[in-house]
Amino acid sequence: MNSPEKTPQTDAEVENSLYVKRKKIYPREVHGIFAQLRVLGIISLLGFFYGMPWLQWSGRQAILFDLPNRQFHILGVTFWPQDFFYLAVLLVIAALSLFFFTALAGRLWCGYACPQTVWTEMFLWIERKIEGSRPSQIRLDKSDWNAEKWRKKGLKHGAWLVLSLFTGLTFVGFFTPIRDLFYHIVNLSLGPWETFWVLFYGFATYGNAGWLREQVCIYMCPYARFQGAMIDSDTFIIAYDEKRGDPKGSRRKSEAPREIGLGDCIDCSICVQVCPTGIDIREGLQYECIGCAACIDACDDVMRQMDYPTGLIRYTTQHALEGKPIHFLRPRTVIYAGILLLTSILLMVSISNRIPLEVDIIRDRNSLYRETDEGIIENVYVLNVINMDEKDHTFRVEVSGMESLRIGDNLHRIFVKSGSVASMPLRLEIDPEYLKRSHAKIEFTVTAIDNADITLSQPSQFLGPL
Repeated sequence: MNSPEKTPQTDAEVENSLYVKRKKIYPREVHGIFAQLRVLGIISLLGFFYGMPWLQWSGRQAILFDLPNRQFHILGVTFWPQDFFYLAVLLVIAALSLFFFTALAGRLWCGYACPQTVWTEMFLWIERKIEGSRPSQIRLDKSDWNAEKWRKKGLKHGAWLVLSLFTGLTFVGFFTPIRDLFYHIVNLSLGPWETFWVLFYGFATYGNAGWLREQVCIYMCPYARFQGAMIDSDTFIIAYDEKRGDPKGSRRKSEAPREIGLGDCIDCSICVQVCPTGIDIREGLQYECIGCAACIDACDDVMRQMDYPTGLIRYTTQHALEGKPIHFLRPRTVIYAGILLLTSILLMVSISNRIPLEVDIIRDRNSLYRETDEGIIENVYVLNVINMDEKDHTFRVEVSGMESLRIGDNLHRIFVKSGSVASMPLRLEIDPEYLKRSHAKIEFTVTAIDNADITLSQPSQFLGPL
């Protein structure tokens, strides 16, 4: 942004920065509108994560990815491995949403909804409740080990571990019914795989949110590296207004800044103290910035105390800082929004019209056709029916496309259990006088006898003599 260019680092300085010992960051607690929005987002997301496995829907868990039975229950809809297409479309929609919101307002995902941000904020909240404010935490870490330090550190890490293990347990509860999971834990009969994944995700949460924190965002997350390709001069980002704020300097509240040659920034560094990644936003937009807007709340609070206008640090655009008009509608946002809307509509329409049935017709390739002693022409097929409904069904099989074409052996019905595949050999017969050409298009129709809405047709061919 409108900031002096930093002196380029030499190769040696870059290499040394990669191996420098981490300096722990103590984010200062901040209050304000964006902090409230962030807390609201965290409560909503954590409430959904921890509460959804306990919600029941039609006698079963509302969201359950039942891998052993190859069933994926999402509210009132059950998906099967054959519906993998929908997962691919959902991933496309997620990517398009990320592109759209980044082009519109920068790293909203990182600042308000990323799991790393959400759980880190929870861990920071626990840390403040036990160890106190930022100065108290710094004093505690610098002090010698004594009974008070052992107590606070032990209590903090104990609380972190409890939350982490409960997080791991909840995560596994999306794949194994969570009520059964708790039953097995209480009775000390939890299986080895469930135990492994509870511990794995629990300690992953403990390590990422408790210890790594901002290092995940700075060094491990690829999004920080390619976000620059998705933003432009009309993207809303968090920026410091240099024209108004510089020159920086401390002063008394009674002194008018312009009369003493200063800008509005009093150089209190509170915007740095509240930053969870430890950057100074006054140096311009940096890839480490996760867009949490804590610096905006902190700076606005200082400006109010000094009786200055708020907004020295604010959501704005490069063009706005340069005095140019802002363009909300521009090619990239329109294209992203259009593709996102179209893809979402097509997905909803596809799911609403989805038929929980798959039919596969395989012709007998050992012979093109057979002629019986009575002169009847036969073709042999194997009919595979996949019942993707939650109920067992008996299906009626019909064939059409040629006059007098019939199914031999009176095999017109097939029973298929829920989530199962059933196969049935079929012989199609026709009198040669109705066979007008050597091959003809036909169609198999499979319909559930107890539910006419579950029906599907598949084309095939009937072959005869030249």
